[in-house]
Amino acid sequence: MRALIQRVSSAAVSVDGETVGAIGQGFLVLLGVTDTDTDAEVSRLTDKLLKLRIFADADDKTNCSIQDVGGALLVISQFTLCADCRRGTRPSFSHAAKPDEANRLYELFLAQCRAVIPQVECGVFGAHMQVTLCNDGPFTVMLDTDDLQRPRHE
Repeated sequence: MRALIQRVSSAAVSVDGETVGAIGQGFLVLLGVTDTDTDAEVSRLTDKLLKLRIFADADDKTNCSIQDVGGALLVISQFTLCADCRRGTRPSFSHAAKPDEANRLYELFLAQCRAVIPQVECGVFGAHMQVTLCNDGPFTVMLDTDDLQRPRHE
């Protein structure tokens, strides 16, 4: 499971010209589900995301989590994060989860986030969406559950 996390001062997603989700300060999370992901990866990623300290504290150090600052989440399902670009020039998406399983894990991720964060907005799974954001910093982090299991120093 992969999550591209952008610290934002605002973000919104629309489908067919209609806004379906919008937040102020928080994280825009682009979420990609691979064909080997399970409920365990959802829990691991959710835990890491909600504890990630990339907001400034009173001394302007990145010491605060999204919970510490009362931030919101905008979560967008994005299978293209599972692209394999190692060969040729056309990405392969063969390792992306099948739509039914990807949607199930996406909904589980949303539910786990909503259990902790008061405002969790989302896009429409499988829809063509337009996402707007104001990246704060800019500050962008990639989390991959495969990497989270590896030793820090190899």
